[in-house]
Amino acid sequence: MSNRSLYFVTSNKHKFHEAKDILENYNIKLRMVNRKIEEIQSDDLRKIALHSLKSAFTINKFPMIVEDAGLFIKALNGFPGPYSSYVYKTLGSDGIIKLMIGKDDRDAEFRSVVAFSNSSIIKTFKGIVKGKIAIKPRGKLGFGFDPLFVPRGSKRTFAEMVLEEKNKYSHRALALKKFIRWFVRNL
Repeated sequence: MSNRSLYFVTSNKHKFHEAKDILENYNIKLRMVNRKIEEIQSDDLRKIALHSLKSAFTINKFPMIVEDAGLFIKALNGFPGPYSSYVYKTLGSDGIIKLMIGKDDRDAEFRSVVAFSNSSIIKTFKGIVKGKIAIKPRGKLGFGFDPLFVPRGSKRTFAEMVLEEKNKYSHRALALKKFIRWFVRNL
């Protein structure tokens, strides 16, 4: 494996494809290790990502990244936050829309933390995109809460955007681009 290759440890193929699309633009080859990683429950995405990274690194010692993300809705005091995956599985987009009934403030943000490790370095990179919660789910692309989130600067939800357009706005793309700048300079 060249020094311009990495592994992305995730069981989420959508996250992998988003990351692969971004890293290819910088001639970094990304391979997926399809593995569910033990996660901790925490209010801190960075702690979750670091724990997942350390768990994955005990199994495989190759240069890798993991990523954790959450949707933070202002009117719901940051809910669902780092629990977004669980909330999506249990309440879904319609459940979030019901919680937003009567709420005038629809401000929200998606946050992402990408964690990297090789044999000697552990680093994290954060990306945040601000936006609004749509009145109702829109779009069929993307995954998770993408049909609810309209990023600042757009009138469309993430689920109404093709991958390349979503990657111009997304929290994951922002975190990955910070990682790439560091990776290209330092390794």
